[in-house]
Amino acid sequence: MGKLYIVATPIGNLDDITLRAIKVLQEVDVIAAEDTRHTLKLLNHLEISKPLISYHRHNEDVKTEVLIEKLLEGQEVALVSDAGTPGICDPGEVVIKKCIEEGIEVVPIPGACAMINALIASGIDTKEFMFLGFLPLNKKLRKEKLEEIEKARKTTILYEAPHKLQATLKDLSNILEERQVVLARELTKIHEEFMRGTIEEIIQKAENVKGEIVLLIEATEKVEAENNFENLSLEEHYEMYEKQGMQKKEIIKKIAKDRGLTKNEVYQRFI
Repeated sequence: MGKLYIVATPIGNLDDITLRAIKVLQEVDVIAAEDTRHTLKLLNHLEISKPLISYHRHNEDVKTEVLIEKLLEGQEVALVSDAGTPGICDPGEVVIKKCIEEGIEVVPIPGACAMINALIASGIDTKEFMFLGFLPLNKKLRKEKLEEIEKARKTTILYEAPHKLQATLKDLSNILEERQVVLARELTKIHEEFMRGTIEEIIQKAENVKGEIVLLIEATEKVEAENNFENLSLEEHYEMYEKQGMQKKEIIKKIAKDRGLTKNEVYQRFI
């Protein structure tokens, strides 16, 4: 049985390929690529010649079966995307899950990842962060994600395409107020740039921005006392309302609403 290697490739500067990645690409039997023409340029640069299989968002289901068949036959397969780490906003998740189901070993070959490179140079808190990829186009789903960003108590990281950037920045301007934002673009490339400031300042700076874009958003400092329940036990939650002069029945009703529980579930805790 073969192994599936998840190989990270450069996101711009070709020198960012790792020695291990080169060795794997030299030794595997076949390379599954998001865009075979794009990957061929990298392979030519590395002087590597291997059979290529197209593996992208629109043929994942069909080509996953082809790759699984080759792996079960004992062939070694490397999966690459156009840039960065496969599976992170790029094809890969489907075949990886299928390999695990089939008992095929999946081997990560680390390397470049745009969101991590943007984060470490951003100057924004790196202790906790959430990555949301590209915001949904669907209005309802987009609204939900924006609300999540508005309340986020950790750094938020987004990807965005240049032609959609201004619309996204405008949406963010409705929720971010004075929070710090960093726009990182063309990472590792000649025109690499970091723009830092409030959302309004970024909107002004980024009028004609081109290239691959990562947005990083500072965590909110707002703490709504009545909504900060995750750090409270039910007893502490009860005492908070009791100190406000509420009666037991009213408190239980309020706690149930706050925590998304039924009144009976809360009541049982206080019997």
